[in-house]
Amino acid sequence: MFPSSPTGLTTRELIERYDAHAPRYTSYPTAAQFTPAVGAGDWGRWLEVVDPDRAVSLYLHIPFCKRLCWYCGCNTRAVNRESVITSYVDLLLREADLVVARMGRRPRVGSIHFGGGTPNMLPPAELERLHAGLASRFDLTDCFEVAAELDPEVLTEDWIEAAGRIGLSRASLGVQDLSPEVQAAVNRPERFETIQWAVAALREQGVTSINLDLMYGLPLQTIEHVVSTLGLVTTLSPERIALFGYAHVPWMKSHQKLIRDEDLPGAETRFAQSQAATRYLTGKGWRAIGLDHFALPHDSLAAADRAGRLHRNFQGYTTDAAEVLIGLGASAISHAPGGYAQNHTVERDWRAAVERGELPIARGVALTGRDAFIGEIIARLMCDFAVDVPAIARKRGRDESEVAGAWPLLRRFRRDGLVQVEEGRVQITPLGRPFVRAVCAAFDPDAARIQQRHARVV
Repeated sequence: MFPSSPTGLTTRELIERYDAHAPRYTSYPTAAQFTPAVGAGDWGRWLEVVDPDRAVSLYLHIPFCKRLCWYCGCNTRAVNRESVITSYVDLLLREADLVVARMGRRPRVGSIHFGGGTPNMLPPAELERLHAGLASRFDLTDCFEVAAELDPEVLTEDWIEAAGRIGLSRASLGVQDLSPEVQAAVNRPERFETIQWAVAALREQGVTSINLDLMYGLPLQTIEHVVSTLGLVTTLSPERIALFGYAHVPWMKSHQKLIRDEDLPGAETRFAQSQAATRYLTGKGWRAIGLDHFALPHDSLAAADRAGRLHRNFQGYTTDAAEVLIGLGASAISHAPGGYAQNHTVERDWRAAVERGELPIARGVALTGRDAFIGEIIARLMCDFAVDVPAIARKRGRDESEVAGAWPLLRRFRRDGLVQVEEGRVQITPLGRPFVRAVCAAFDPDAARIQQRHARVV
């Protein structure tokens, strides 16, 4: 059962009070705060001072799909010509050359993540060519993980075998919902048998961690649809399950206008769906991780959560502790101690910049000491549901007064039993966990100004 509020508020009243627009806080500052004031020169300078003794992470964005799902919030497009993909791989490697040239050495890489879009739109030979190109430019000797986001409906045996040859160790399969009526409402037909085959084939090729992406809050979706989908996918024993709330932002993603507003479940129904899914998964043995992830006890994500070593980046919750993330490809976001830098989101602009021999940065944000202080507070709340603000202030040499504005905002959270506050330590209660993004926003001085650019908390 969902905990009750000490002030007697019903679930509906809690939602009405705290279901504001807020970032997902996969970074701080958020991407909504990036500006063109940060460009290729800034990213180049940050690359030049990266610690050579520490491994970096690579993220490669593949902005191609076989089909366009109406719920999608990613930077992608439907492509049918292989030549477009081949030339894109060429430019990914040219961008890698530009990065390595600025770093002045062959950087060590700890992990590689292929995201999208649909990375398995890469023909098998192109996947292997891309990986070989990375191996010739970066030192992959200590690479502990190669991960990819996959669409099961366009996954082939040849692709999985090629993935096995490059050392794919973690795969994330998009499932969302297995109910035909919900799939039709978001233009994503998918059969359970296809997912079942994909999971078995990936494991046979050495993939040791399978993640399934599910969603709640989709058009025409009910609690029964969510639980029925879980009943099927849990028979596959995926090491991880991500359960995301659908973010309806048609003002940012025009294809979402194809989804009828009247088909979308309301906030209270969405909340009930997420809570029913949490009860089901935890009852079956998956450990709840942060806001929207679940992992079996033996998985590395669960181990990191138990040890207090959970991290969060643009791919969600992760065990990756690298302080430098190098993003390659259109719209990819990079991170270094100096700040965040995002490539051109329009593919033709990214291609043109790389062809000119320029780092294809369109915007970003330089990190101040205050940003890093607030960012760590928000990261700990998102990962641990708890934070010791004075301890972080001491560690970073900051003055606690820099977040003084948060405490008055937290009073109502405290009064309604969503948080406990004692001597600068904030603990989010079980009642407050679904509203963690709203709690984080109390520490974010820009949250109110940019709130309409984000989805609602519930």
